[in-house]
Amino acid sequence: MKRNFKKYPALCIAVLMLFAVLASCDASAPGEAYPGMNYAPNQSMDAFYPEENGEGIISPESQSSVRENPFTNTAQQAISTFSADVDTASYTLFRKHVNNGYDWTAMQSDYVGGNIRTEEMLNYFDYDYAEPAEGDLFGVNAKILPCPWNAQNHLVMLGFKAKDAEKPTGNNLVFLIDISGSMNSTDKLPLLQKTFSYLVSNLTENDRVSIVTYSGGERVVLEGCEGNKYEQIMHAINNLKASGSTNGQAGLKKAYEIAQSCYIEGGNNRIIMASDGDLNVGISNPEELKKFVETKRDGGIYLSVLGFGSGNFRDDNMETLADHGNGVYYYIDGEVEAEKIFGSELCSTLTTVANDVKLQVTFDPVYVEKYRLIGYENRIMTEEDFTDDTKDAGEVGAGHTLTVCYEVTLTETANATGESEKWFDLAVRWKNPGMSESEERAYEMGNANLTETLDDDARFAAAIIETAMLLHKSEYAGDASLDSVLALLGDMSEKDAYQTEFEQLILKLRTSMP
Repeated sequence: MKRNFKKYPALCIAVLMLFAVLASCDASAPGEAYPGMNYAPNQSMDAFYPEENGEGIISPESQSSVRENPFTNTAQQAISTFSADVDTASYTLFRKHVNNGYDWTAMQSDYVGGNIRTEEMLNYFDYDYAEPAEGDLFGVNAKILPCPWNAQNHLVMLGFKAKDAEKPTGNNLVFLIDISGSMNSTDKLPLLQKTFSYLVSNLTENDRVSIVTYSGGERVVLEGCEGNKYEQIMHAINNLKASGSTNGQAGLKKAYEIAQSCYIEGGNNRIIMASDGDLNVGISNPEELKKFVETKRDGGIYLSVLGFGSGNFRDDNMETLADHGNGVYYYIDGEVEAEKIFGSELCSTLTTVANDVKLQVTFDPVYVEKYRLIGYENRIMTEEDFTDDTKDAGEVGAGHTLTVCYEVTLTETANATGESEKWFDLAVRWKNPGMSESEERAYEMGNANLTETLDDDARFAAAIIETAMLLHKSEYAGDASLDSVLALLGDMSEKDAYQTEFEQLILKLRTSMP
């Protein structure tokens, strides 16, 4: 029977509106492209979404391509100030992209490589840095080396090794778990449950565990449970099901309330939020999230963040929460990463030894013509911020290593005489946990730190930096290429398992080049 739909205009409009709403709510449906993504006309979307289900990893709403720090003329501005950052999420996101089949063209897109943060690539790995001297917080290591990608310049490599710490009085942990509908995939809630099993297996009767879930609203699943009750805690976690919308604001508010009610004086009081960051109820953008967690962080409660999943993953939200909640941001791309964070690196993951860590480098214009801080683009601070103890900065965990690199152009005086005793000053400022006033240490760097030979640490750091510059299509990349990255890695005398894995990822990308 032939139907005349012109008789039902209101019904037709309603049906069309329903389909539009359903489409917007299921942006991660298999095979769908994401709106607003930059790609060349007639270019196959497979270059960006090669997974079998057609999904990308990071939500288009999360995109804000890195704008690399430019060179600064030392005569005009000799002081460089920034906050420490020991997040590692960009590296695991990079690894997941490559392992999911992204070729080199896709990796260099603004959508993918443009959002890789260089410092998070560098700080994922361990380096052979000297331990702190007795009474010091950091062991400070400095080298001034030939720049591998630009023969006219030098590479300044600063390495920091935080002191180890005794186990705290106890851990007061609140697991804030996203159980919204967007978490209903194998690389989200099931992987999240496995991840927490590694953490819980390392807790004792001195620890306390609470569980708060959120979807459309928040729910307290467990409160103040002894940490050695593994089966009870994991039963609560493993019985979680994903459904509904994502009201992260309600969950965060409740998690802070529970953390405060279970507070352990002298202990590690920490919320561990696990989510894909796709908040769609309440606070839902980075600026609002920043303001919310900033009002909470002065209570002695840390907020660390675990990111999971693909397609609608909101990297920007996750980074904002951790950075402004006095915590660390990790992306979990598999069980191996979960075991690394909550197994071999448990102490550094849970135990903070320094709050509001700031670094300031003052270059001497007589010897350094210009400089460029590599990475840390969203950690830049003003010169005045360095001594302002009200300004928030990064937290560093027990035993953490932190790597900072500058590319510098020396003056004719430095190149001609090489007699400078001091090329720059380094100052490090931090607060001990629970303290409101900072401590500060200063160091002089110059000829004593100059070397013409790259050791394994320098070769590996240079390989990471070159990779990041190539991903960013950097104007500063000079002679960098995937071949030069492989050459740097090949010249290392030995590599650990994680460094070897990175080399394999680069080999995979090299073979995918057009």
